[in-house]
Amino acid sequence: MPLLSPSQYRELISGRRRGPVAAALRLGLRLAEVPYTWAVRWRNRRYDTGAAEIRRVQVPVISVGNLTLGGTGKTPMVEWLARWFRGQDTRVTVISRGYKAEAGAQNDEALELEQKLPDVPHLQNPDRVAAAEVAVEELQCELILLDDAFQHRRMGRDLDIVLIDALEPFGFGHVFPRGTLREPIGGLRRADAVALSRADMLEPSQREEIWQVVRRYSPGAACLEVTHAARALVCASGRETPLDSLADGPIAAFCGIGNPAGFRHTLRQGNYQVEDFREFPDHHNYNRADVESLASWANRLDVDAVVCTYKDLVKLGVDHLGRRPLWAVVIGLDVLAGQDRLEARLLPLLPG
Repeated sequence: MPLLSPSQYRELISGRRRGPVAAALRLGLRLAEVPYTWAVRWRNRRYDTGAAEIRRVQVPVISVGNLTLGGTGKTPMVEWLARWFRGQDTRVTVISRGYKAEAGAQNDEALELEQKLPDVPHLQNPDRVAAAEVAVEELQCELILLDDAFQHRRMGRDLDIVLIDALEPFGFGHVFPRGTLREPIGGLRRADAVALSRADMLEPSQREEIWQVVRRYSPGAACLEVTHAARALVCASGRETPLDSLADGPIAAFCGIGNPAGFRHTLRQGNYQVEDFREFPDHHNYNRADVESLASWANRLDVDAVVCTYKDLVKLGVDHLGRRPLWAVVIGLDVLAGQDRLEARLLPLLPG
């Protein structure tokens, strides 16, 4: 199969891309889905039955994850939780595996959280149990936040928070690669809390349809609805400008995230007039050729600026692409409903 952009891949697996070639590709992906699903089920069963050991550490652990591939807003949720616990004078450490991080460097999520949460350590290690032991023994942390860890079964946790994207709640009904589910939907049984992200994009009746599915698998989970709200525009040197400073004017935009549709929605909400849009793979590490290509692209367009996500900006680290200023949209998480239910699960995890 030729390399597809995230949007093209979703066009294919959703069925929106029609024709005999698309149908044949979907059939091939369906055949590949079978062994992948079997492997995921076998692995989960080993942990469920005790055949595989689950390791615990001496402080409470909260996992933030999702069922599907791509962006559901895990990083804003981790930031929200870290700020909530810091507001309770709790020493927090964030731990992630460092997906697509170059040797000896932090990945985009770690760079973003480091800038937004300078008082919260972030450890990256494929061995998250080892990282947790360092956090407890050397950093004296009182609570651990596991970023993107719902499928990481080796480390025990006290609370599993699962985010579901309102735009693609259940991965088009298939496990990867035929769909975007990381595991069969029955994995929701392990969830202690479920957050419906981008909930503002659906009507109440549509949200209720999703909640009916969630309750079928996890009737005891705390349910909340959240949205990702744009806060400001920021450049690599740290200067901020109001969101409406670029509104109604022509811009170019690009991103390297799992679900570009969410970023496009943010731009539409800000009334930005997007003249051209480029996509890169999720967690893309930009090199010199990429920067030169983006600069040439921006110079060819009659636009006021170029806009990207914060995760892209922290990796690029430049204020301009060619002759155009580069800005990133700073996103924060707002809880629309269910914050009291979530806090009822968080309060027992506070130290002493």
